[in-house]
Amino acid sequence: MQSIAIGSSGSNGARATKLFAFAVVIIVIAELIGSFTFKIGPGKVVLLPMIWALLLGAALGIFSARSKSVLRLDVPTQFYAAAVLQPALLLFIAKLGLLIGSALPKLAHAGWALAFQELGHFVGTILLGLPLALLLGIKREAIGATFSVGREPSLAIIGEKYGMDSAEGRGVLAEYLTGTIFGAVFIAIFAGFVASLNIFDPLALAMGSGVGSGSMMAAASGAIAAQQTPEVAKSVLTFAAASNLITTTIGTYFTLFISLPMALLGYKFLEPLIGRTTSASNASETVDRAHPKLGDVKTEAPELSYGGKILAWISTAVLALVCDWMAHGTTPIEGLPGMLAMLAAVVVGDAFSNATGRKIPAVCWVSIAAMFLTSPWCPWGAQIADLSARNDFLGVTTPMLAFAGLSIAKDLPAFRRLGWRIVLVSFVANAGTFLGATLVAQIFHI
Repeated sequence: MQSIAIGSSGSNGARATKLFAFAVVIIVIAELIGSFTFKIGPGKVVLLPMIWALLLGAALGIFSARSKSVLRLDVPTQFYAAAVLQPALLLFIAKLGLLIGSALPKLAHAGWALAFQELGHFVGTILLGLPLALLLGIKREAIGATFSVGREPSLAIIGEKYGMDSAEGRGVLAEYLTGTIFGAVFIAIFAGFVASLNIFDPLALAMGSGVGSGSMMAAASGAIAAQQTPEVAKSVLTFAAASNLITTTIGTYFTLFISLPMALLGYKFLEPLIGRTTSASNASETVDRAHPKLGDVKTEAPELSYGGKILAWISTAVLALVCDWMAHGTTPIEGLPGMLAMLAAVVVGDAFSNATGRKIPAVCWVSIAAMFLTSPWCPWGAQIADLSARNDFLGVTTPMLAFAGLSIAKDLPAFRRLGWRIVLVSFVANAGTFLGATLVAQIFHI
């Protein structure tokens, strides 16, 4: 990992000011737009403020390419946004950990089968998605696109390990975009079709629905429950929710220590055997040709200095408080204690990661620190859980995706190269995670 070096300290300050000013404007507009829902066949697509933030950031970068104004979102600032995104993702991981800590006893009683089906969730994406990606000519972007279903924890893992401007980063971001826009519709249709075959137990199908995305879980479990008796339908929804909860907790560790190494090993073994060369194969080279000389910006796996990290954490926290205020009326004073708990978990987790030479990534330490704060073993766990409940989960996600959107435009040449292929790979990976988890759950006679 290289530290990002962007000219003088003065230019750093100007670039940071510009970036955060853009983020504030985008977040305010996104929250004013609010949620928008429309139906497609048996499913529906819900566009939340976090999606508007991502799309508005991307649009700003695209239109800035033709602008000569000093206020434009230039390429160095886009790389700075990618660098800020990495520490911002840790704040999301902290929020996730605070949500889970108080539920640890419930998870402990969920049973071994409910835990083991997580292996199916993440192995399934690789077994189906990775070979297809290689056959379509996708190179290292295939690792980011197929090691998981590409939700927020996966962004954090890839962002920390490779940087969001890497080929792996483009792959996981493309998977995230595809899953966000089309995932719920696709998984609802696919899960409903599989359920209609009467091959799997409804509860096994329910646990297959817990892919780590609330909207996708709801869409899949709803399609399955619609084909069951009222009593079974209730159990389907209960098991789907429990599975989704475990996927967002244990699943983070499965992703980091099992599925990502498996994806790397699979790529190393399969690419020489079945890899092809297509227009998608040189996506990374296309980015390099589009911006061959960035001057004072290092473009490979950028990482902020520690002072830059602190600025990113505080700025993201402030933006999240703004989101809570606009969306739910939670004033910054009310939301501040819970936000301080998140920041404390991030600082402690990052410190432990540095102390251990980053052999164990910061995402693990941050999640452990956050879970402890609201767990039964923490003397103030109940109070911290109550305070953190005032901070909305989506409030933290929206600033994170705003930074992601502001960093996208520089990668458009690569996304154009990947094109329809990455969408198809995303669908197959989503189908793989559903089938894999369902199969494992069925074997354990759920």
